[in-house]
Amino acid sequence: METKLQILNAVKVVGITILTIGISIFLYGFFVSDYSAITGIGIGTVMGAIFIFLMGVFFVATEEMHEKVNQRIRSIQ
Repeated sequence: METKLQILNAVKVVGITILTIGISIFLYGFFVSDYSAITGIGIGTVMGAIFIFLMGVFFVATEEMHEKVNQRIRSIQ
């Protein structure tokens, strides 16, 4: 259980860091810069942060379900 919490905390910290960087890049590109490519990079960074967070949560949930199935199989035998 402790390793799952460590993975969730790591994914949370990485996701929040990349999300903050992406939002700042987006706001810089939208309000300050004249180049629209910077806005696109900011949007892509935000989407990447969300993807990383969702994949981390999915892996933890998959691992937990895998352990529950293994416990049921062991209790049947």
